[in-house]
Amino acid sequence: MRSLKVISLLLDYPSAELFEARRELVAELRADKALEPDHREALIEFAEQLCTGDLMDAQENYVGLFDRGRSLSLLLFEHVHGESRDRGQAMVDLMSVYEKNGFVLDARELPDYLPLFLEYLSKRPHAEAVQWLGEVCHILSLLDARLTERDSDYAVLFEALLGIAGVSVERQALREQVASEARDDTPEALDKVWEEEMVRFTEGSAQDCGDNAVLKRRAEIDRVRPLHIQSMSQSPAASGAN
Repeated sequence: MRSLKVISLLLDYPSAELFEARRELVAELRADKALEPDHREALIEFAEQLCTGDLMDAQENYVGLFDRGRSLSLLLFEHVHGESRDRGQAMVDLMSVYEKNGFVLDARELPDYLPLFLEYLSKRPHAEAVQWLGEVCHILSLLDARLTERDSDYAVLFEALLGIAGVSVERQALREQVASEARDDTPEALDKVWEEEMVRFTEGSAQDCGDNAVLKRRAEIDRVRPLHIQSMSQSPAASGAN
């Protein structure tokens, strides 16, 4: 699906390459008739606003949302398995699915990174992509609700994904759940995470705890390859295969 590739790029860390591709991304969204009209317009508006703004501001906003704390992590299995050993096996299983279908990753890449997962789905048949989105709809719904709670425009990306999946969400219940959650991106929460890790691995002090916790999250995400913007005409979706 053409729009899944675009959404994957918009969900990745903002780059100059992304900003330069704004017109092409918008054209792809307009051409994808599988999108509901409201979602198409919301995605186009988001792409226009993101890619015509200041790049450093966009990057700072992105880090503030997705790299501070784990509640908005774009690593899918983190929301299911946390740091348990089950997460490792789940990633191995997902990697095998990728490789079976010719989507080969580097050994250092994290297969459950959502933009990467969406890039894979963009190369699969429509019905298969919808089925996969349905499998992770509970995570997408939760991220949507948390972004909405924080008044983030990124929520429109998740609303579009849920629309593609054909999933009906009990939004009121999710909003109540999210509203009652303790924030994990505050300096105090980040300090606590860093202090716990310092106790686990070292006996030193936790100087600059919050900043170090954010840097650790950024390093974890940086293990994933950047998504490269290719001409959409080269993709299977553009040729009508999906």
